[in-house]
Amino acid sequence: MKIYTKTGDDGKTSLFTGERLGKDDPRVKTYGTVDEINSVLGMARAFSEVAEVREKIFQLQKVLPRLMADLASMNRPALITENDVTTLEREMDEMDKLLPPLKNFLIPGSTKSGAILDLARTVTRRAEREFCKLGRFEAVHELDGLFLNRLSDYCFMLMRVEEFIIAKRAAVLV
Repeated sequence: MKIYTKTGDDGKTSLFTGERLGKDDPRVKTYGTVDEINSVLGMARAFSEVAEVREKIFQLQKVLPRLMADLASMNRPALITENDVTTLEREMDEMDKLLPPLKNFLIPGSTKSGAILDLARTVTRRAEREFCKLGRFEAVHELDGLFLNRLSDYCFMLMRVEEFIIAKRAAVLV
């Protein structure tokens, strides 16, 4: 089977549910941005120096294809569940217990993975904006929007954990 199909040569793509849309359609832009998130998270996982962070990113990457499937489908039940949203919330609460209170804005870049996780956060915010725009014109699953909103916060918390643990290790070595 060839990787290229030539079916997109006319500037259109097919959704999972069969509809053909322009590649610049808000729905395609939204799930394309979620695809970017997955790529950025893969880069963050590759650079992470903290096993727990790598595992959390990997588990998250397993959920994102369901979100993309939701966004690349019309008139299908949601694949993202309330449990997916509450899992992110629960894990953020657990991470928050490990970290000192935030007293200032953070400047990304203390670690490679932390900087990449912050990029994932900002790409997620863009995906959320695309999702909101799409929702003004078409039916979307509310849980997908909730998940995206929590996901940007989750990326921020992962960045904080990565950078905190690396800084702690460095302090021990000094």
